[in-house]
Amino acid sequence: MATRMFAAAKDEPSMRAIAGEAGVGIATLYRHFPTREALVDAVYQDQVTRLTTGAREMLAQFDPPTALRRWMDLFGEWIATKNGMLDTLLAMVEAGEIAHGDTRAELLGAIDSILEAGRATGELRTDVPASDISAALIGIFAVAGSREHEALAGRLLDLLMAGLHPN
Repeated sequence: MATRMFAAAKDEPSMRAIAGEAGVGIATLYRHFPTREALVDAVYQDQVTRLTTGAREMLAQFDPPTALRRWMDLFGEWIATKNGMLDTLLAMVEAGEIAHGDTRAELLGAIDSILEAGRATGELRTDVPASDISAALIGIFAVAGSREHEALAGRLLDLLMAGLHPN
C-alpha cells in the first residue's frame, strides 16, 4: 500500500495518510515502521529486490530482448515509486543510511545478466555496457516518468531497444 501511495504522490504522503490507506491505525504503522525513514527504507529495498529478481524471472520466461524490454518497464515503476519519498530518500542517501553504490551495483548486475544472455544468443549487441543502459533509462524516465507521459516513455524505451539489437 505504501509503495502505491509513494508512486502516486507528488509530495511525500503523511504517515497518517499511509496508515489510513492501508486500513490500519497510526500506532500499528509506527509499531512496524517506527520512523518515516524505516518505511521508506523498506519500500526502497523491496523495490530493489523486485528489480533484481525480476530480471531472473523475465529471463526464465522470455527471450533476452523481450526480458530486457519488460525489465525496463519494471525499472520505470521503480522510478515512479520514488516520487512520494524523494526528499526522505535523498536525505537517507546523504546520511549514509542507504548505500547508493550497492543499489547501483545490484541494478547494473540485473541489467548485465539480461545483456549476457542476449549476447550469448546473438540477440543483443556486445558493445553496450549495462551502465549505458542504466543512464539511458534514467534519462528517459526523467523526461517521461509521469503517468501522463506513459506513451512517450514506451516509445522511447522501444527506440532504445531497437538500438540494442545487433546490426
